[in-house]
Amino acid sequence: MRVPLSWLREYVDLPAVESGRDVAAELIGLGLEVETVERLGADLKGPLVVGQVLEIEELTGFKKPIRFCLVDVGDANGTGEPQKIVCGATNFDVDDKVVVILPGGVLPGGFHIGARKTYGRDSQGMICSARELGMGDDHDGIIVLPIECEVGSDAIELLGLVDEVLDIAVTPDRGYCLSLRGVAREAAIGYGIPLRDPALLDVPTANSYGYPVAVEDPEGCRRFVARTVVGVDPEAKSPLWLQRRVQKAGMRPISLAVDVTNYVMLELGQPLHAYDRNALQGTITVRRAHEGEKLTTLDGANRVLDPEDLLITDDSGPIGLAGVMGGATTEIGPETRDIVIEAANFDPVAIARTARRHKLGSEASRRFERGVDPEAARAAAQRAVDLLVLLGGEGAVAEAGVTEVDAPREPVRIAITADHPARVAGVPYSPETVAQRLQEVGCTVEGIDALTVTPPTWRPDLTDPNDLAEEVIRLEGYDNVPSVLPQVPAGRGLTPAQRLRRRIGRALAGAGYVEVQNYPFVGDAVFDAFGLDASDPRRATVKLVNPISDEEPGLRTTLLPGLLATLRRNIGRGNTDVALFEAGLVFLPKTERPVAPRLPVDRRPTEAELDSLAAALPDQPYRVAAVLAGDREPAGWWGGGRAETWADAVEAARTVGRAVGVELEVRAAQFAPWHPGRCAELLVGDTVVGHAGELHPRVVKALQLPERTSAMQVDVTRLTAALDEQGGEKLATAGRIASFPVATQDVALVVDESVPAAKVEAALREGAGELLESLGLFDVFTGEQVGEGKKSLAYALRFRADDRTLTVEEATAARDAAVALAADRTGATLRGA
Repeated sequence: MRVPLSWLREYVDLPAVESGRDVAAELIGLGLEVETVERLGADLKGPLVVGQVLEIEELTGFKKPIRFCLVDVGDANGTGEPQKIVCGATNFDVDDKVVVILPGGVLPGGFHIGARKTYGRDSQGMICSARELGMGDDHDGIIVLPIECEVGSDAIELLGLVDEVLDIAVTPDRGYCLSLRGVAREAAIGYGIPLRDPALLDVPTANSYGYPVAVEDPEGCRRFVARTVVGVDPEAKSPLWLQRRVQKAGMRPISLAVDVTNYVMLELGQPLHAYDRNALQGTITVRRAHEGEKLTTLDGANRVLDPEDLLITDDSGPIGLAGVMGGATTEIGPETRDIVIEAANFDPVAIARTARRHKLGSEASRRFERGVDPEAARAAAQRAVDLLVLLGGEGAVAEAGVTEVDAPREPVRIAITADHPARVAGVPYSPETVAQRLQEVGCTVEGIDALTVTPPTWRPDLTDPNDLAEEVIRLEGYDNVPSVLPQVPAGRGLTPAQRLRRRIGRALAGAGYVEVQNYPFVGDAVFDAFGLDASDPRRATVKLVNPISDEEPGLRTTLLPGLLATLRRNIGRGNTDVALFEAGLVFLPKTERPVAPRLPVDRRPTEAELDSLAAALPDQPYRVAAVLAGDREPAGWWGGGRAETWADAVEAARTVGRAVGVELEVRAAQFAPWHPGRCAELLVGDTVVGHAGELHPRVVKALQLPERTSAMQVDVTRLTAALDEQGGEKLATAGRIASFPVATQDVALVVDESVPAAKVEAALREGAGELLESLGLFDVFTGEQVGEGKKSLAYALRFRADDRTLTVEEATAARDAAVALAADRTGATLRGA
C-alpha cells in the first residue's frame, strides 16, 4: 500500500516537522512493515510553471515530427515575453495549457535545463511530459492541463510534485491498512492525536425505489449497497488533485468514474464497481456460477466459470466476477451518462479462491480476501456518489433511491481477563491501560477485571484473547518487552538425534561440501527427467492444496531434485567446481491417512491428540544427500587437478556412515537416476540405506548438468534403525590415543575381475581380528602379469595393540589370518605366490 504523506495529513494532524521517515518509524513501532519512503521531487527545481501555447510552427526535414512553439509563461521568466520552445510531442494544440520548465530548472534525475540551439532553432526551456516530471511512465505526449489553470502559476504545487510516499507491505491480518483510513488510524494512535474518519458521512437510509438487487447467496455476500448517479458528463475529466493522489498511490488515472471508484477504495478500503445503467438488464443478482457459464472480463479474457465462483449477474447472465473483476458488457464507456455504483461485502475465502482459480488478482480481490469492513459499504457508496455529482458536470444528479441488501451477523464477543496481556508479555499492564489500548483500536470494552470485548467491524482478525493481548502489547511497544533468556534445566541439552545431525553436517562440511537448503516441493517434470517409471514409489507425492507453483505441487520424496537445481544454478553463474549437500526431511504418503484433528490453542494438546495428528501426517524420514561436479581437487603449481568421479560420491556416503558410527557396505546396483554401471548400493547388514554414484547421461542432459555429475543419498532414519537392530551406537565415540607404535603390512591379492573390492576388504577386516587398526586399498592392477580375467588389489593393513608393542610375528600372523579368510571367501591368492 502506497501512502502519500500529503494525503495522510488530511485525516491526521501530524506535526509539521515530521518527515516521511519519522512517520515510518512510528508506524514500524506499531507493527506495520514500511519497506521504503520515496521522496518525490526531491531533486526537482523550478521555475516550473503553467504555460499557454500561442503559436505552433511545424518543422520539416527531420525523422520525427518537431514543433517550434511560442508559449506564454506570464511573468515567470522575469520579462513577460513568451518563450520559444522546441518540442517533439504532437498531442497539444494552440491555446492548450502545458507544463513548462524554464532555463535554470532541474528535472527529476538531475537533468538540468538551459537555453540551447536544437533542430536549427533556439529553445528556451522544455514542455514536459508526465515521465519527465516523475509522475509516471507515460511518455507518449506532454501534459495538457485544464483550461482554468492560471498562466505563470507554480506547476510544482499545482501537480503536487514534491511529496513523500510510504510503501507499506500489508500483512494478511492487517487488511484495514490497505486504505488511507486504516493507516491514518494507526498514525493517530502512534502520535496520540484524533482521527478525522473519512467514513463518518451522512448516509440516507435504504428505501424501496433504488436499483433492484437480489442476493441468492447470503454467505458469499454479506451486504450489497447500490446507488445511482444520472446525467454525468461523458467528457468530464478527473481533477488534477484526484489524478495525482491516485498516481502517487500506484494506480493509473483512466476516466472520471473509474478514478472515483479507485480513489474511494484507496481512501476507505472498500472496493467499488461502476456499471453503465443503460447496459444493465433487469435485477442485479449475486449467486454462484452455473456449470458451463462463461464471462468476458474487463481484461478481454473469455473465462469459463466454476460452480464455486461468486458472480454478479443480471437478466442477460454473468456481468462480473464478484469482488475480483467486472464484465465487459456493462463497462463504463465514452458515452456513459448514468452510473450504478456497487459497494458490496463478499466472503474472503470465496474471493481468494476465485482470484487464484482464474489467476486474476486485482486491487479489489486483494482487499476482499483480507477482510473488508462491512460497515464501510454505505459510506463508500455515498462518497463515490458525492464525488461524481461534484465532478461530473452540471447535469450530474444522485437519484434518491438507495438499495441495501443486508445479511446481519452476530458480532464477535471475546471474554478476556484484564491481566491476560501482562501474563503473555511478562510485562505489567494495568487494567486501565488494557481497556484504553483496546478502545484505541476500535473495540468496545465492558467490565473491569473480567472484560468482554467486541472488536470493530474492520478487524476480522481479532477472534480470541491472544489477538487482543497482541494489540495491547504492540501499542504499548514491542521494544518495552524485555529479552529474557529462558533458564535451561541441567541435563536438557541437545537430543541424541540433534547431536547426530550436527555430527553428519560437520563431517560433510569438513570433507569440503557446502550445505544448502532448498524448497521441499517437486513436480512430475523432474521425475520424468530422472527416468522414473509410473510405478516408482517416489512419484507418489503428498499434494499441496494451495501450492506456491502449479508446476511443483507435491512434497519431495527425495532430496536430489532441489540439490541438482541448485547445482545447475551455481554452475550457470560461473561456479564450475561445486560440492553441495543438504540434510532434511522427505515426505512419503501413507496408504491410509485419517483426517488431521484441529488442535486447541488455549491449552497444551493431550498425548492422544498429538498421536492422532501424527497418524494423519505422512512418514517423514531424515535423509542427507550430496552432489558434485567439476574438479574435486584444484590444479595449481603443484600439478594438475582431479575431476570428481563416482568414487567421491561413494566416499561422501561413507563419511556419513562413519559420522553415525558404522562402515557402510558397498555393492553394485542399478537404481535411477544413477548410471547403471556406476551406481553403488549402500548397506548396513542386509538393509539398503542409500545409493551413490554417477548420474545417468540422459538425466544429466535433461537437467542440463555437467557431464559425469555424481550424487549420493543416505536415509539416516533407516541407517540408525539398522544400527539399533544390530546393537550398534548412533554416535561414534572417541577411542583412546594409542601410545604404542603401529605395525604396517601390505598384501597384494589376485582375484577374479567380477569380485567386488568391498567383499575382499570385508573378509580381510574380519580375518585380521581386533589388532587391525585400519585397512586401505592403495592400488588396483590388471594386465598379463596377473592373468586374463584377473585383477590385483593391494591393501595396506595397520596393526596396533593398546597395551604393548606388537612383534613382527604377531603382525604377520594377523595378516596371514586375514589373507586366509579372503582366500576362503573370494578365492584370492597372494600375488607372486
